[in-house]
Amino acid sequence: MPQTSPIGREGKPPLPRRHEADLAGLATFILDGRGRVSAWPVTAAGQFGRAAAEVTGRHVCDVLMTGPGQRDLVRHALAEAAAGRIWNATVAGGLLGDGRFAMRWEPLPEPAGHVLVIAQPLWPLPTPGWLSEATARIGSTLDLTMTAAELADAAVPGFADGAVIYAAERLLVADEPASPKPGQGTAVRRLAARVNDQPPALTNVLLRTGEVIVLGPDSNGYRAMATAEPVVTGQLDRESAERLARYRASLAGIPPYGGTGEITTSYNSFLTMPLIARGTVVGCAVFSRAPASPAFSPDDITLAGELASRAAVGIDNARLYYREQRAALALQRGLLPGQPEVPGGLEVAHCYLPVGGNVVGGDWYDIVPQSGGRAALIVGDAMGHGPEAAAVMGQLRTVAHTLADLELPPEQILSKLDHTATTMTTAPFATCVYTTIDPAGGSVVATLAGHLPPVLALPGGDTRLLELPPGLPLGLGSGSFQATEFALAPGETLALYTDGLVESRTQPIDHGMAALREALAATLAQPGITLNAACQTVMELMSKHGEDDITLVLTRIR
Repeated sequence: MPQTSPIGREGKPPLPRRHEADLAGLATFILDGRGRVSAWPVTAAGQFGRAAAEVTGRHVCDVLMTGPGQRDLVRHALAEAAAGRIWNATVAGGLLGDGRFAMRWEPLPEPAGHVLVIAQPLWPLPTPGWLSEATARIGSTLDLTMTAAELADAAVPGFADGAVIYAAERLLVADEPASPKPGQGTAVRRLAARVNDQPPALTNVLLRTGEVIVLGPDSNGYRAMATAEPVVTGQLDRESAERLARYRASLAGIPPYGGTGEITTSYNSFLTMPLIARGTVVGCAVFSRAPASPAFSPDDITLAGELASRAAVGIDNARLYYREQRAALALQRGLLPGQPEVPGGLEVAHCYLPVGGNVVGGDWYDIVPQSGGRAALIVGDAMGHGPEAAAVMGQLRTVAHTLADLELPPEQILSKLDHTATTMTTAPFATCVYTTIDPAGGSVVATLAGHLPPVLALPGGDTRLLELPPGLPLGLGSGSFQATEFALAPGETLALYTDGLVESRTQPIDHGMAALREALAATLAQPGITLNAACQTVMELMSKHGEDDITLVLTRIR
């Protein structure tokens, strides 16, 4: 077994103090295509000390990024976003002062041409020189693999001849502390690898990014993660050497990889650093040096500690960011209906688009099969946007689905929904259109609760706005709703939708309704167009200027 040297115990130099940024310090704001501030949340106000009323509508270079060259930087970032690309940069100076911020510029699908800017404060840099330059390159984004690659690129060749970065797999997938248990291995995911004077593509053949491996109790990586202290050795641990030998054997005789074996056996000094963020071991970094380079010294361990500390916080921030993304996607999957069961006599198509960068919002739609081949089609809109509106929407949709399954009359269902809304602690308001369609009878019964009326598209290209009592929105406690029955002949298409499809600050609702009827008539008149394709086409035509969540449901009798 190779001799190891844990550093930081028995009078040896301790690890350097770790500088840790807080993910809660993230600030976001939204710019229009010209760089003017269109949204300035409380996170931006708190981070930069400027109130929303003070900056909204002004150019970002006049209120925040006023330093030399920053106008050109903003111009380039906006151009990248306009081309549909995400752009990252580290920014300092101007009204940002001495602070440094990693800024991520993301194009937003709606409103068209707008850009979401995510600003992450970076901890102050240490002493000038190589370490300052190296650490400045780490953690500039909220991307897990990019942060690890930045650490590897900073270390090679300035600090080491090779570097491999691992993250604790259990922390990534289960969000559980990753400290290994005594005598047991620990699973890690390889995030990045660099070898001096070797193309990254070739390195990735032997040290593949994203591969999950198990570090055994005798490996240097396991020891570093288990003790939370660096480990220095004069040779690669046996387990890692055997793993690399298996990789090389699988490539033997395959050009151009058949001659790459020597690159992993020519090192004689290895330093394995634990990656620790907020008191949790998030992974480890393995640095290696060839015989032509000096062996790792205590001073090198101090430098590596600063690099590892910076990378650990960046990796953990990226992990937390993706955890929130996963939670949002899980919320979306839980709140939006799955593949609906459509009765054989009906054809139904639906489209849903939450506003801005949200994955869920206040809109909902549902299809509930009923006896006799009938079906309830429901479209609703809870006031607001994002997770708060989605939480209200989820409760109302669940109640509506349950009541529809009981096949209560439409006016009774809206009355009970209204009562439910009045008892919710968030005191929500929502609109809803509830319809029951009977393919055999060629009829539809519809009821409104403050919602826009359905549109009926006729085969000849004409459209008709169904005249229904409007009712009051859910949550006002009116409890009184009126149902109206209409004929629905084969070939006619019924359109249910939310107001986000037809209304915006730049378009009066009357103009939007006229545009919807025109889009339905023109699209459905196309020879051979399917209902799904028609729904997508109408949504694309109508959502260009959307400022709210948008839902569109089309149905017709087969």
